Amino acid sequence: MNGLIDILLSPTAWLFALGVFLARMVNIALDTLRFMFTLRQKRGPAWILGFFESAIYIVLIGSVLTNMENPLNIIGYSAGFATGNVLGMAIEKRLALGYTHFNIISPNHSTEVAEALREAGFGVTEIPARGRDGSFMVVDCRVRRKQSEDVEKRVLEIDPEAFITAEEITPRRSGIWRP
Repeated sequence: MNGLIDILLSPTAWLFALGVFLARMVNIALDTLRFMFTLRQKRGPAWILGFFESAIYIVLIGSVLTNMENPLNIIGYSAGFATGNVLGMAIEKRLALGYTHFNIISPNHSTEVAEALREAGFGVTEIPARGRDGSFMVVDCRVRRKQSEDVEKRVLEIDPEAFITAEEITPRRSGIWRP
């Protein structure tokens, strides 16, 4: 018991555990980003991230396993893992890599929605549709993910009741893409 108390009172033990936390957080953030690049078939960035992720992991796991008597290392490792997931998601969202496909249903305002999006420079296709309550146009729009919030905001300014679905896509051929 005295050994545990000595460890918990040791500044060195706390600093080492903090280092474990930070290294694991970076490791998992890189893992999250590598996975996102892999899904988007970005081989170069995925390779580079995978290399550094593996190097950090090997050094980190070796350090933790050789210092198992310090429970702070296990806590730091686990907390770094959890925090790294959240950090990786935040970075990926900020990068907003890829493309989004919107289907917008606005039975009474579809033409206005389509025109507003066109005026903003987005490529838009209007597709005739028929629902339970009659005919309308589905507004089809594909944009870079970084522009997704702008599209949604413009649509909701015109029709706050619009039904909007969005999904990630991988374009295969060119079309109208706003810079």
